[in-house]
Amino acid sequence: MANKISDETIEYVGILAKLELSGEEKEHAKADMEKMLDYIDTLNELDTTGIEPMSHVFPVQNVFREDVVTNGDEKEKTLANAPECNEDYFEVPKTIG
Repeated sequence: MANKISDETIEYVGILAKLELSGEEKEHAKADMEKMLDYIDTLNELDTTGIEPMSHVFPVQNVFREDVVTNGDEKEKTLANAPECNEDYFEVPKTIG
């Protein structure tokens, strides 16, 4: 099973990822990539006959509903929490000079 990654592949991946790797880092990256590919090979050996592909662990479906306001106009309640307000707006200190 042992997948072998060439030095050229590591160089190419480094270029794509815009990484400058030392010789030692390249060797570590090569070993890590080989382990990942070996693990993928192990997963490919599993019998998945009759297993439906899925994109999420939990069932996900679109729920369509009418876009209706349910909480109404609570402007006064909201502005009651403001330290300062100006008409219908929160008043805050100027942050850009």
